[in-house]
Amino acid sequence: MNGAKSRNERRKWARLPLAIPVFVRSRDGKGKEFLEFATALNVSAGGMLVAIRRVLPAIAQIRLEIPSAPVAALALQPRAARTLRARALRTTPAEGYYLLGLKFARPLLVPGNSNTRRRKIASTV
Repeated sequence: MNGAKSRNERRKWARLPLAIPVFVRSRDGKGKEFLEFATALNVSAGGMLVAIRRVLPAIAQIRLEIPSAPVAALALQPRAARTLRARALRTTPAEGYYLLGLKFARPLLVPGNSNTRRRKIASTV
């Protein structure tokens, strides 16, 4: 496809195939709150695909918590998100788990804005 988007592609951001452990906090179909350890299978600035053991109601409100080691450098980076709010878009049953398509409440990036800072890496030579 030489990098061009297909006519049917509706995504604003590219998906990255990253396996990331996440905690999913939400309410089940009966309204009972739960916390479950799950795995993100791919991530984009707009959402992620999560493998989870329980089925969630459509449009469920979800809080994702990304576990990380307590590192002082993370506190200095305001853009390093560890807790994200999302809502379920779709749930697909798989063998023993469900694939949950999520949309973040606020995208991690603004579409079309390349406001990422690039730093020159100093050479040791």
